[in-house]
Amino acid sequence: MAREIERKFLIRTADWEKQADHGVRLTQAYLAGGPDRSVRVRLFDGKSAKITLKFGDGTFARDEFEYDVPLDDARQMLHHATGIVIDKTRYRVACGAFTYEIDVFHGDHDGLIVAEVELPDEDAKPPLPDWLGREVTGDRRYLNQSLSKRAGLPEEI
Repeated sequence: MAREIERKFLIRTADWEKQADHGVRLTQAYLAGGPDRSVRVRLFDGKSAKITLKFGDGTFARDEFEYDVPLDDARQMLHHATGIVIDKTRYRVACGAFTYEIDVFHGDHDGLIVAEVELPDEDAKPPLPDWLGREVTGDRRYLNQSLSKRAGLPEEI
């Protein structure tokens, strides 16, 4: 079992773009969920796919299980989404021993840009680059599962 521990931030400036990789287009659908669990399928650049199960009621740390699935199966699963299919591009930015993942949303959530950093333990202190804005760790409006339920930006919801 893997434990996902992460912090989430809004983006203040576009300075992260200078350090980012080329990015991967993600198509993501939630197939089942509740306040303490979710099942999602993700397609990566339309070339590969994974199914992920998350358990726990925290927004900072949760149990996570992730498995490869056949691409054709994943495409069919998208039709069973419980809400909006999320479309975003994920970029990675190395920052010391940590890697920030920057999600630039398209479509129903166009204009939203969020940075996440995964931590090895709950006491880890990642560097906080100047391009980070307000921390939204713990704000359920910024969970992808919440975004799949409504179009628009979280500030509008």
